[in-house]
Amino acid sequence: MSTTSSLQRIPPALPPSDKELVLKVIPMPADTNGNGDIFGGWVMAQVDLAGSVIPARHVNGRMATVAVNEFVFKQPVRVGDILSFYAAVTRIGRTSITVQVEVYAERFGAQGQFVKVTEATVTYVAIDDQGKPRPIEQHG
Repeated sequence: MSTTSSLQRIPPALPPSDKELVLKVIPMPADTNGNGDIFGGWVMAQVDLAGSVIPARHVNGRMATVAVNEFVFKQPVRVGDILSFYAAVTRIGRTSITVQVEVYAERFGAQGQFVKVTEATVTYVAIDDQGKPRPIEQHG
């Protein structure tokens, strides 16, 4: 007997065409919370890593996460899901870069069908060797 009928049916989504695939990862049992779903803090850490990929190309040196402007968990993440993290820069300031990250899950046993599970906006700041903000070279 299938239990999928008792679960809320989420229509499949398509990954965004306006963002770059920056990370793919499969959560494991050690990453679960008390409910057996993947711990939100683990997802947040992965989003932080994924969000830093594109800014690293602009910063050319050290950077730090300065703000999580928005973070929305849309659906639970489960052990065995294949998570795809897509990112795009939304703003480049004098010392900071803001990135939009969208996370899609391919459920275990349903590869090729994507469900949007998380979206976030994260800001990174370029820092010098003393940890102080430094200007980002603007490429024209």
